[in-house]
Amino acid sequence: MKRIVVVGAGLAGLRATEALRKLGFDGAITMVGAEEAGPYDRPPLSKQVLTGEKDPAKTAYRSAAHYAELAVELRLGRSVTELDLRSRTVRTGDDDLPFDGLIVATGSAARRLTLRGEPSDVPVLRTLGDARVLRDALAGSRHLVVIGAGFIGSEVASSARALGLEVTVVEAAAVPLTRVVGEQIGEICAALHRENGTRLICGAQVCAIDREPGSRRVRLADGRVIEGDLVVAGIGSVPETGWLAAAGLSATDGIACDEFLNVGHPAVYAAGDVARWWNPLFGIAMRTEQWTNAVEQGRRAAANLLAGPGNGQPYAGSNYFWSDQYGVRIQFAGVTEADEVRIVHGAAADFRFLAYYRRGDRLVGAFAMDLPLPLVRSKLLIERAAGWDEALALVKEGEIVA
Repeated sequence: MKRIVVVGAGLAGLRATEALRKLGFDGAITMVGAEEAGPYDRPPLSKQVLTGEKDPAKTAYRSAAHYAELAVELRLGRSVTELDLRSRTVRTGDDDLPFDGLIVATGSAARRLTLRGEPSDVPVLRTLGDARVLRDALAGSRHLVVIGAGFIGSEVASSARALGLEVTVVEAAAVPLTRVVGEQIGEICAALHRENGTRLICGAQVCAIDREPGSRRVRLADGRVIEGDLVVAGIGSVPETGWLAAAGLSATDGIACDEFLNVGHPAVYAAGDVARWWNPLFGIAMRTEQWTNAVEQGRRAAANLLAGPGNGQPYAGSNYFWSDQYGVRIQFAGVTEADEVRIVHGAAADFRFLAYYRRGDRLVGAFAMDLPLPLVRSKLLIERAAGWDEALALVKEGEIVA
């Protein structure tokens, strides 16, 4: 193997590239990214960058000298338009990049709000450019309307409240975050919004947004109208798989991979938000959009590509992620499909507690507010498929929450 192309200059692509060199690959590496900026840290975009605590320029992961030292060719500001598996090339505009090995790490794009059957131009937050625009807009606003109460929407709402804005969040589901933390915990997340002065409207559909100079009217399907001066949408994301269509790969809600992150071709692996892989830890196919997953999958994809078919190691990630909202650290690990969700320490009313998710006789998930170390300890239990009774006993004995 002499030439490896990494498509995607985000976190997964960066860690894959660094892993290739660390593992001894001395051939040519080309990293292609659609944005003009090189790999940068996305979590601060909805928090410290919006509040002005962090300069957007300080989000870059590495310096230009780092890539030069690794002998990595960066091709930024270039979207890959096609993958040809027969000739082993990827196309960027008029250029064809040949490869012996390929890592797909194109990530995801913010989902656009649809109004009257058409994608709208309501601002979203995904890129460094988005964050700069929204930061400047917040500085001149009084009332922000956030459409979507997922983690990005909730973090934007929290940042706006920290800046002193009035904030209204409109969520289509009856309970926010049900898909990612379950209904019971979602209710507590809703209470956190309200406790901090954010108006949360659930079970509501946005049907139109009227614009006038200096004002916005968000019209809901039930006839209610929300007056604001800035609107942003945080309604999830879609994996960047359009360029894979002609390659004949399965790419419904992410590119399908096996437990080794291989996409069905011996020279092609995937990592990060774009990958839907078979997770042997839970026995299900998963696609996750988390920082930790991107780091771990990037490294594993690189290692498995170099090892070759049949010689790699499966990736059994525990789906760990965190969020900071209203000064509260929120963490989760595992999956939410459970027979029982139980608060095993602390109290929801205090927004400081640990909850466990049970499926059968096994601990499959853990959620915490402002208990970071206990959540990490619980994550380790999930990763070794600990039993429910064992997990509860460890909590009772003080081994999880000191």
